[in-house]
Amino acid sequence: MAAEGQRLVLAFDFGARRIGVAVGNEMLQSARELEPLVARDGIPDWNRVSRLLDEWQPDLLVVGLPLHMDGSESEMSARARKFGNRLHGRYGKPCRMVDERGSTREAKQIAREAGHKGDYRHDSVDGIAAVLILEGWFAHREGLPGGRVSD
Repeated sequence: MAAEGQRLVLAFDFGARRIGVAVGNEMLQSARELEPLVARDGIPDWNRVSRLLDEWQPDLLVVGLPLHMDGSESEMSARARKFGNRLHGRYGKPCRMVDERGSTREAKQIAREAGHKGDYRHDSVDGIAAVLILEGWFAHREGLPGGRVSD
């Protein structure tokens, strides 16, 4: 495993139909979106997740935690935590939960500014949201405003 500050990180934006994925480098504090995972009621194809982890060999996993605006947890929060626990249990990688409030709204705004037509079901912004979650986690690690670690 790489030293803290030099880790490769995979981030996930948990959803019932799709799970956004981004990969980033802690040292460069840069992230880029990857192809989202198709999910059935929040359950991904675990073989595809395994291939993703085999390909990228991340040192750490980050999962967005969807909280209400007042900071309270929702049903989706519990499901995202369960997904994070399953990732850790299956792959033995450390997994951090990150407050993702506003990431989907911000991802949609970024997509609209880039010419997105608004059909999010067929042209998702899940990868952009995963990038925002990971960038927020990087900012938090540096003590900057951004993602709040919730584990």
